[in-house]
Amino acid sequence: MSHCLNNYDGLCYNIHGHSYKLFICLRGEPDQDKNSSSYGMVMDFSKLKTIVKTSILDKFDHSLVIEQHSPFIEQIKKLDTKKEIVDFQPTCENLVLYIKDIISPLLPKEVELFSIKLYETASSHAEWNITDNV
Repeated sequence: MSHCLNNYDGLCYNIHGHSYKLFICLRGEPDQDKNSSSYGMVMDFSKLKTIVKTSILDKFDHSLVIEQHSPFIEQIKKLDTKKEIVDFQPTCENLVLYIKDIISPLLPKEVELFSIKLYETASSHAEWNITDNV
């Protein structure tokens, strides 16, 4: 995914890309129904992967994420390229909160989103944890 930071006073003002890594952690009670296909699981990982793929990865993978008030926005709108125009500065920190807001309502009612960690580079990441809402 690529992005640029509006009004930033460094190189990240320019459009540039990252190989993001996303980690999602859930909280809940493991299914105790021995006849259930999800016995012993808080949530089947394949179901979580489907949620993440359809709501996050399909949207952002190989996409340019750009804030709607960026000075580049008019030129970007004209390009025939995958783009996601957002109403916030697309920093790693803000992307984590955006992802939280997308994924949380898609989870089963008995499962809670516990944390999200988004690595922008191998050594830089932003993190959200359920205790941040307390």
